[in-house]
Amino acid sequence: MGRVLQFVLNEDLPTEDTRRPQPSPHSDDALLDAYSQAVIHAVEKVSPSVVNIEVRKQTRGTRAHDPRFPPEMRGNGSGFIFTPDGFILTNSHVVHQVTSLEVTLADGRRLPGEKVGDDPDTDLAVIRVNAPNLAPASLGDSRALRVGQLAIALGNPYGFQCTVTTGVVSALGRSLRTQAGRLIDNIIQTDAALNPGNSGGPLVTSRGTVIGVNTAVILPAQGLCFAVAIDTAKFVAGLLIKEGKVRRSYLGIGGQTVPLPRRLVRFHNLPTESGVLIVSIEDQSPAQKAGLHEGDVIVAYDSHQVATIDDLLRLLTDERVGVRANLTIIRSGEKRDVEIVPQESRSRTNKKAISQAGR
Repeated sequence: MGRVLQFVLNEDLPTEDTRRPQPSPHSDDALLDAYSQAVIHAVEKVSPSVVNIEVRKQTRGTRAHDPRFPPEMRGNGSGFIFTPDGFILTNSHVVHQVTSLEVTLADGRRLPGEKVGDDPDTDLAVIRVNAPNLAPASLGDSRALRVGQLAIALGNPYGFQCTVTTGVVSALGRSLRTQAGRLIDNIIQTDAALNPGNSGGPLVTSRGTVIGVNTAVILPAQGLCFAVAIDTAKFVAGLLIKEGKVRRSYLGIGGQTVPLPRRLVRFHNLPTESGVLIVSIEDQSPAQKAGLHEGDVIVAYDSHQVATIDDLLRLLTDERVGVRANLTIIRSGEKRDVEIVPQESRSRTNKKAISQAGR
């Protein structure tokens, strides 16, 4: 009896290999390992493309004449190589009006950079370095993004080379106002942490494809970070490489969105209950030449309804430069049509609504 019992006990004892707990394929350990492997793979694929950009800008404003301040200011940001011949995407606010810039590659090479062009209206810029053996990043398709998918941000916050943060795509289709006052559509919102110096770095998927260009963070909030969609960046970068700038149309007005009286909406059978009130008109602008007045309310542009100032900005594309259009306004309670010919825009810097993530 004792021998039988001894046999049974020995049979039930775990062997040396089975003493160690094996993670279940559905356990947290297995999930964490898969997550880690995805991040590691993406970082190893993209990090050779990420660069640090050091810039110098002339001191402007009252500081320019103050002996306590240096004649030049220094700053830094991030960028990433996207072509084998050295074109680099970054943010406009990183390289706008710089006097010189230097690029440090992931392998430690320090190279002089040349600004190809920048577009403050989308906060995008292209610079270029001349060097062999470059590793361009793979550009993805931001239209295929899903809310909740893994997002990885790479950059050089505070000068620390190739720092990685992770999060998820928090929202899609956001709109973000740039320093130039324009609204960028299809902005990606993520909670992957951004800090000063991250500006211009890539936002990538777990496959290591770039889906956005990190651009801004709302400072009082936690986890509200934004990136310009890579589809927008592809379009803008192509124009910057070809022409050095992006052309857009402009009317020369200062406006604000205002509600319209209900009786006015019903009387004129307007498709919207708000419009753009003209609060100022620039001299020699298309608006002045068209006979617009302060106090006029724009409700349509070329048969497209205009309910907000952002609706109007979206319509003022480069195709409309020099093209005569019909502007529908409300003046003293009467609806009128005015012909206007938009001109090419001149970038104007408005008061910041957000804090940019670069220095």
